[in-house]
Amino acid sequence: MRLVDRITRLPRAFDSDHGMEAQGFAPWASGDIAKLLEGTCGSSPYLKGLISKESKWLEGAVDDPEAAIASIFEKLRSGSYDKVDHDLRQAKRRVALLIALCDLSGVWALEEVTGTLTDFSDIAVQVALEAAVAREIKRKKLPGQSEDDIATAGGMVTLAMGKGGAHELNYSSDIDLICLFDETRYDPDDFHEARTSLVRATRKMAASLSDLTGDGYVFRTDLRLRPDPAVTPVCMAMEAAERYYESLGRTWERAAYIKARPCAGDIEAGQRFLTTLKPFVWRKHLDFAAIQDAHDMRLRIREHKGLGGPITLPGHNMKLGRGGIREIEFFTQTRQLIAGGRDPDLRTNKTVPGLQVLAQKGWIPQEAADVLADHYRAHREVEHRIQMVNDAQTHDLPKNPDGFERLACLMGISVEEFEGDLNRRLTEVHEVTEGFFAPDASSDEDMPDTLGDSEIVARWPTYPSLRSERAHEIFRRLRPEILRRLGQAAKPEEALLAFDGFLKGLPAGVQLFSLFEANHQLIDLLIDVVSTSPELALHLSRNAKVFDAVIGGDFFSPWPGRAALTGELVALLQDEPDYERRLDLARRWGKEWHFRVGVHLLRGLMEAEEAGRAYADLAEATLGATWPVVQEEFARKHGPCPGRGAVVIGMGSLGAGRLHARSDLDVIVIYDPDGVEASEGRRPLPSRTYYSRLTQALITAMTAPMAEGRLYEVDMRLRPSGNQGPVATSWASFQDYQRNEAWTWEHLALTRARVVAGPAALAADVEGFRLELLAQPRNRDDVLADVGEMRARIADAKGDGGAWNAKIGAGRMQDIELFSQAATLVSGQGIRHTPRALRQTDWLAPEDRQALVEAYNLFWSLQLGSRLISEEALDPDTVGSGGCEFLTRLTNASDMEALRSELEAHAQRAAQIITRELPVKEESDQ
Repeated sequence: MRLVDRITRLPRAFDSDHGMEAQGFAPWASGDIAKLLEGTCGSSPYLKGLISKESKWLEGAVDDPEAAIASIFEKLRSGSYDKVDHDLRQAKRRVALLIALCDLSGVWALEEVTGTLTDFSDIAVQVALEAAVAREIKRKKLPGQSEDDIATAGGMVTLAMGKGGAHELNYSSDIDLICLFDETRYDPDDFHEARTSLVRATRKMAASLSDLTGDGYVFRTDLRLRPDPAVTPVCMAMEAAERYYESLGRTWERAAYIKARPCAGDIEAGQRFLTTLKPFVWRKHLDFAAIQDAHDMRLRIREHKGLGGPITLPGHNMKLGRGGIREIEFFTQTRQLIAGGRDPDLRTNKTVPGLQVLAQKGWIPQEAADVLADHYRAHREVEHRIQMVNDAQTHDLPKNPDGFERLACLMGISVEEFEGDLNRRLTEVHEVTEGFFAPDASSDEDMPDTLGDSEIVARWPTYPSLRSERAHEIFRRLRPEILRRLGQAAKPEEALLAFDGFLKGLPAGVQLFSLFEANHQLIDLLIDVVSTSPELALHLSRNAKVFDAVIGGDFFSPWPGRAALTGELVALLQDEPDYERRLDLARRWGKEWHFRVGVHLLRGLMEAEEAGRAYADLAEATLGATWPVVQEEFARKHGPCPGRGAVVIGMGSLGAGRLHARSDLDVIVIYDPDGVEASEGRRPLPSRTYYSRLTQALITAMTAPMAEGRLYEVDMRLRPSGNQGPVATSWASFQDYQRNEAWTWEHLALTRARVVAGPAALAADVEGFRLELLAQPRNRDDVLADVGEMRARIADAKGDGGAWNAKIGAGRMQDIELFSQAATLVSGQGIRHTPRALRQTDWLAPEDRQALVEAYNLFWSLQLGSRLISEEALDPDTVGSGGCEFLTRLTNASDMEALRSELEAHAQRAAQIITRELPVKEESDQ
């Protein structure tokens, strides 16, 4: 329905003597739109006055309000700078009137109303800014700038903040602006003159918008959101603003920049500035400390404005009062601050879309998002009606019955319906948001006396993580719950000691304690982890932000697999242009997934075989995503890879697809220059040198201890010629070496080799060659004799490893793996997986095959578990009851003594089988 038709259904004017007539609608009297509207909009003296002033123009505008507003905007853009103050005020009257009519009649939804108000604000600021800067340029006060620079305001930008930044301006909004200029646009010697000129232009722009003249005003303009407004000029250099936010920026300023948007002047410079602020606004880790900051801010506002009382409608502030607009905005922005650094999808600057994406990502319930979005729209409509009455920048409901009847009239409903609906909405908003900002705290009465009086607990306040007042306050609220859960452990004192080790090693506490306070289930997880492994507790204290991953929503979902992991990391790295930041990002990402595997294993969500595969998937995904990044960075200086490129081959456990928590990565690099002698770049290199240095760059990328630690240790000793050979081997040399020079042990290593990164065509060639080489006929006795000799040398060098060593010793993991590789080599098949290779060794008796497989699986489970909970050699006396319980569960043993007996029995049986099959070569007479 058109606006002109809707006008006939506008409610009658409020009359203080008679109220609103029962029918509530004005008849269509004549074509005199202005006279009709003067009656129907009489509830708003402001609108009535606008109609009177603009009656002639209005007759034509109501037929097509969108076209009328577009015409206003175009006239402003093409108008004279000399008449800008008058033109802006006339435009404001007309735009405000049409928007009000479209709003009251229901032709436009809330988003169209607020969006059009914001569009007009943007144009008004741009026009006023251009006029002010043009004046400075005309007077030659802006060094180096000409008329061509007016449109970009000589490098100055205004950032729309708050509702203006979010395209959500209300009917009588102030506009909050931050004015900055790009100092790099000026010669350093001209800096002060340029800043002085742009400060004048800013003040003139603000005056053009906010001064009250005979034509009214355009927008009340607030410039106080800039850094430290009491001492800084109204227009600042971007570099100075950046330094302020990096060193002194506060949580409320981070929240404000969620909605920041360049709206006038040099838009590109403004976008660049906001890009530099991303690390300030969007923290790379989950930021639950923002909850307390936002809660404190809410309380300060309530206290300052005297709005802390219960909800009573007369005089209630729809913006700042309980259940009001600001509570919904704070709720949304705080959740965005918590997780927006990890998920760019959460960085929307609009409130209702922000609520919906938070629900889609699992940060808030969908029901809460729907309720708050509905109430937000309704609150904003009430806010508009309040402001329409007298064009007042107020959010207060009326204090008398006449005022409520006037407001209800503008809403088009009865007073009783209006008051009942509003009271319900305010109450529901308060209940939803207050539970988020101020959840019930635990009481000290819950504290178990046996732990609370411990000397261990008494020394906690001396730890680094509790030295700040804020950390101490948050932990004071957490301590009863932590002690209660520690007291429920099977061995409370042991659990307390393990937690103490974690807390003692924690360098800072505010962020983590805030995370725990908002997510109490993490306390259980932490106690599980530290009770199982003091060593892992120490690791967590140094890498506590891996807990972020637990809150992501899918932490306990099934393992996604290598392809999904690779795709996720590739996408993350593509969004970060800086090389070192990419490497740190890969480290953060890897730690979180590494932690996830460990927790799944500790909690019985993964069996040993699945966890080994998951660790290998993670390593392969890391190599697969990092290798192209390393090549891209290397190519900046030396050009793209010459020839067909290079592949990274996983050897040993990586090639077999089975790693544990502390596995090194055994790799070799093979490249194919394909006849190309050198690279083409700024500093070209011969192909051999190119790939050698590229491989070194990969090793550095993986192993360098950066801010986020290291990715993996890398071992390249399995390459041709071992440590003496080049770190990268050409494809032709590799084939020649393997065919003509390689020893038996090097062909054994190839049984588990697998390409894990690099171009598909070269990878296929390498795998084809591997299978061809392994398929060549071999004398079984010769192979087994060679392997038997190797076995003897290993035993002489490494000994038996001890009763609890899963890897070293006769009949244990390394021994069985060596035998399975020999069996694979003899069979001519390229089977990488040890149990599968053993099962297909047809010259072994079935019971011997089964015995070897069972022994290997038992030792692998022990190796996987023991390497998760301790870096040192396994000792049941030092891993604690939690660690022992975990190991026995993982190996299906009743207790540690039974596990030791099983290990010895399986090792003895496996050693007998292998010894029988692998005779040692006799030394020949000299």
